[in-house]
Amino acid sequence: MESRRKLRINGHSHLLPYPEEIPQFMQDKEIFWVDKDRKFMLQKDWNRPITDSSFFLDEKLAWMERFNIDHAVVLNLSQLYGNGLRVEEMRKALRFQNDFNAKAQRENPSKFTCGFVVHPGFVDGACWEIERCVNELGMQLLCLPTHYMDTIGTWRCIFDEENEPIFELANKYNLAVEIHPYDGEKFIKLENTSWRFHLIWMLAQCADAYHFLTLNGYQDKYPNMRTCFAHGGQLAQINLGRRIQGFDGRPDLFEGKSHPRKAVGHKNIFFDTLVHDTGGLQLLIKNQGSKQVLMGLDDPYPLGEMESAQQSSYPGKILDLAMEQKIISETERDAIWEDNVIQWLCGDDEAAKKKLVNRILG
Repeated sequence: MESRRKLRINGHSHLLPYPEEIPQFMQDKEIFWVDKDRKFMLQKDWNRPITDSSFFLDEKLAWMERFNIDHAVVLNLSQLYGNGLRVEEMRKALRFQNDFNAKAQRENPSKFTCGFVVHPGFVDGACWEIERCVNELGMQLLCLPTHYMDTIGTWRCIFDEENEPIFELANKYNLAVEIHPYDGEKFIKLENTSWRFHLIWMLAQCADAYHFLTLNGYQDKYPNMRTCFAHGGQLAQINLGRRIQGFDGRPDLFEGKSHPRKAVGHKNIFFDTLVHDTGGLQLLIKNQGSKQVLMGLDDPYPLGEMESAQQSSYPGKILDLAMEQKIISETERDAIWEDNVIQWLCGDDEAAKKKLVNRILG
């Protein structure tokens, strides 16, 4: 078999609909919309500047070509987790997001693998939507928030035992799962200032979700479900020793739970590279092993690995620096860009892996 060049697959990307693609009810109900000049994304009492043209499809394709990115894994938009919406509005909004992502994948199969999102507060509806997205839309990546609001307005962690029917379906369908933080300012009682929820609390939200995934032993209970934590699960890495000591020191608080050590480096738990510095990446790789790390650019957000003169940055810079500093080898770098992303998406299904590679190669 002749060898082919290594692929560059971005395992953490986002895509905004063009303003005219967003249904009118989304703006009428102030759920989510984009202004006609494509300068802002908006929700009720909230807006955020669109900082790069590659938020949109054609511009993203051009951006990917410019940086030699063969394929991107497109997650849902964090603004569309549906927390706090009335059930019918939530259902329609999430369905719009999933149909939009499915269309992007269907029309650009060599360029995108897209995820779908469900709301865990309504488990039956979430399971129905998983069935629809997998069986009708051909999607294989389930996007879940680290935390969600339940039907009585209480905030819960995604790896609450009430959500096991969702994980059973993910296991049945051999799904990749992405865990991404958002909405921290809705339940952490601090003033939303100096971008603290994006810079600090999002990472704590990931660490909290990782805490409960591993305590419940879901990485072994659901062997066909592979979970990736956004932003390197960064605080989970520095926090390992404290969790292990807490488990050992207060066993009365963890009856029937799984030891944190059992999850370290587990083949079903992945983390993306988006930790912003090689020290963070080195700790991630030291803890989990390079095989559990996959490329994540979080483009086109300004906290993503974007081209920036100010930071002399570009997509893929952290891996190039890590190679220079001998944190990873060239083989490990190539695997983080390709093999590890494919392993997360497909697991041990060799036919699915081959199909995905053929789809990317067109």
